[in-house]
Amino acid sequence: MAALDLGLDLALDPAPFSRLVIASTNAGKIREFRQLLAGMGLVIAAQPGDLEVEETGATFAENARLKAITVARHSGSWTLADDSGLSVAALNGAPGVHSARYAATDPARISRLLHELAGSSDRTARFSAALALADPNGNVRIEVEGLCAGVILEAPRGEGGFGYDPVFFVPETGLTYAEMDQTLKGRIGHRGRAFAQLEAPLRELLAANQVAAAQLPCR
Repeated sequence: MAALDLGLDLALDPAPFSRLVIASTNAGKIREFRQLLAGMGLVIAAQPGDLEVEETGATFAENARLKAITVARHSGSWTLADDSGLSVAALNGAPGVHSARYAATDPARISRLLHELAGSSDRTARFSAALALADPNGNVRIEVEGLCAGVILEAPRGEGGFGYDPVFFVPETGLTYAEMDQTLKGRIGHRGRAFAQLEAPLRELLAANQVAAAQLPCR
């Protein structure tokens, strides 16, 4: 369920909602969000390269909120933050919020995951994505979370995607994330499912911002 806050005064925002910063420098994430947000009339940009946000939250939602607030205040722009990761049942939910820091590179992260699952009969897992949208003042306006269940294969499959995508198999599709095209992954993937909850309140917020901007006196 999406949490939406329209109670704040949109007229106080220092910039119209026409530009959206994605709180990430991960090219794969930026590419996915650019496709998901296509058609909304927004200019999509990555967060400033010199900004690092320490992810100290205990949950994906806490980290998404932290990143959205920090990047929005730093950039002075509306900001959409994502915190996502892989939780594996046999590993008690690991790597979880530490998914990106599980090892130094994507191949190393996959290698460690497969090593730690060696011999396990339970390979069920799920990807989670928490999204938080903050206005230029750092006020969080929308928060949502999406999930996708799957299993971890014993060896990578597919050439697309990033991160753990080559070993995350979604039984309902017969494909790993890395074997899916962007349209399918955008529909059934954790980030796509989170975005499906985000889309309606985001459009509502865009419309409200446009009305508020139209009511401002000309300068």
